[in-house]
Amino acid sequence: MGYQELKALIIASTLVFLTGPVFIFLYVATYFKKRKGHMNEKLEMRKSFDAELLRAQMEVREQTMETIGADLHDNVGQLLSLSAVTLNAINPENIPNDARDKIESAVSLTKSAIAEMRLLGKLLQGEQLISFGLKEAIGYEVDYLSKLGVFDVVLEVDAQFEKLPDPGIELILFRIMQEGINNIIKHASAKKITITLKNSDDLLILTISDDGRGFEKDAAVISGMGLLNINKRAAVIGGEALINSVVGQGTTLELKVPYGKA
Repeated sequence: MGYQELKALIIASTLVFLTGPVFIFLYVATYFKKRKGHMNEKLEMRKSFDAELLRAQMEVREQTMETIGADLHDNVGQLLSLSAVTLNAINPENIPNDARDKIESAVSLTKSAIAEMRLLGKLLQGEQLISFGLKEAIGYEVDYLSKLGVFDVVLEVDAQFEKLPDPGIELILFRIMQEGINNIIKHASAKKITITLKNSDDLLILTISDDGRGFEKDAAVISGMGLLNINKRAAVIGGEALINSVVGQGTTLELKVPYGKA
């Protein structure tokens, strides 16, 4: 082997020795980049699947509530109306005063039950209720809670408030609000509930506050109160749920939904 050939071999070997690790590094980096991209793609597919599954579950639940609401209005409401008519048809003559008073009381209670049933039926029939707008739907909820006589309920709506352009998103937001109020009824031991609606920086902001016992942000507590489910529902409509609670002072649930998402 001549000098020139040996020199060329040494140079080639040196180049291979120097560039080999670079090629190996580039290969490994490319491999991990592709792997990361594949994992991210799978994660996005999983998130999309979970979101679609949650939407389907909410649609089934909504259809069930619509059916129950219609049955309450059409069937139970009709029975109560017939009961009121029957009681009113009783001839008060020759009836002792105490019995007459009881009949009048029964008529009054039946009429109140009819009114409550109609209102409850509307609250369950979300699609029909939300057609009037989120503000009006929440107003019905506030009326219902106020008539229970258990809570002091206040609804504050910003003068510049604008509803979301998508009624479907408003309906989901309304159901999230109902779930938040249900948590207050079950867990908070509150006396006052304040609901606010406002716009801020292209966001619709719905806030539900109570003056109840509050809680520490323990994972078990959050799970038991259904707050994780509230977060998932908010994410489905492109929003977020922020929860702030102080033991002994109450809890605030703030829901933010961008108008652009609707």
